[in-house]
Amino acid sequence: MSVALTPGGNTGLAATRITVEVAAPARLDVSALLLDATGKVRSDADFVFYNAPSSGGVTYRPASGSDADSVTVDTTAVPQAIERIVVTASVEGGTFAGIEPTAVARDAGSGTVLATFTPPGLGPETALIVVELYRRGGDWKIRAVGQGYSNGLAGIATDFGVSVAEDEPSPHASAPSISGPPTAPAKINLDKGKVSLTKGSSVSLVKGGAPLLSLVRMGLGWDAAVSRGRRIDLDASCIAYDAQRKEVGTVYFGKLTAFNGSIQHAGDNLTGKGDGDDESIAVHLGSLPPHVMGLVFVVNSYSGQKFTEVRNAYCRLLDGSSGQELVRFDLTYAEPRTGVMLCKLVRQYTGEWEMTALGEFADAKSAKGMVKPAAALL
Repeated sequence: MSVALTPGGNTGLAATRITVEVAAPARLDVSALLLDATGKVRSDADFVFYNAPSSGGVTYRPASGSDADSVTVDTTAVPQAIERIVVTASVEGGTFAGIEPTAVARDAGSGTVLATFTPPGLGPETALIVVELYRRGGDWKIRAVGQGYSNGLAGIATDFGVSVAEDEPSPHASAPSISGPPTAPAKINLDKGKVSLTKGSSVSLVKGGAPLLSLVRMGLGWDAAVSRGRRIDLDASCIAYDAQRKEVGTVYFGKLTAFNGSIQHAGDNLTGKGDGDDESIAVHLGSLPPHVMGLVFVVNSYSGQKFTEVRNAYCRLLDGSSGQELVRFDLTYAEPRTGVMLCKLVRQYTGEWEMTALGEFADAKSAKGMVKPAAALL
């Protein structure tokens, strides 16, 4: 029975050989990347496309007549080290605006349709992670992704560890050559120790070349202040979102855990009194459900005073096991409003999590009022 997938949705694959066709009312270049446990290719040989059409049980077939570009995966021939196979598409000489590509996964033997997926809401993207096939408990499943890139197939390839040289000729304008050094700037990660962020800057939570998929803790703090004779009561919260920026869970002083303890609030501090973090929220990144794609950490003035009456607000990410500080963001200015979105953690489709400093303010005295403005920042 065929399943129509929505972004983030998945289904099991009954066949051992699966063909994924990607079609659109425009010329597409389809490719596949074979990823290991680090979420990266092992070498450039794990990038399957028109100029390297076969590797590790994965075969690319170009469009011909009424047949669309496709990738066929023989799951029995995929090396054990490979955990995911990402199927991508790029538009030749344009963007996905006004184009709705559709992926159809079939049993390669019988032609039976197993799943379909049409990514919604595309615009300026020039390349797209369409679907991924992945191992789960000895079986294979398919997940709808629909993640867009504005820098073409080269951007996707570089993110997954392929060396890309864009100055070599290619029969398809949107596809990269695969030799020479990477042209994209390296992401900031944790290899060199603690990272201090400024507003809008990001750090990939990767250390030693592998995702940091362990326990982390977000500490949030501020200096106690008095306004019209009252202590300012600030509350820290964590709002979780899916791939469509829909809120799927919120942890705050009135609900201290979510996702079976994967996110846990340490409790409310009514005054901001004392040294160190005033409130903290622990996150088991590796235990979060796969549909959780983003976390936004917010602080609100429940008592209604403005953040211009608060000093030295900050957030910092710590290794939850050792207590070592990994990333810090100090809020250096304030606005006369009652809510601030300090930072976000976003799950990348490489398996990494990325932390970005926000420092954006909103008029809300509780986490509930922050759901919409925080979603707009993902």
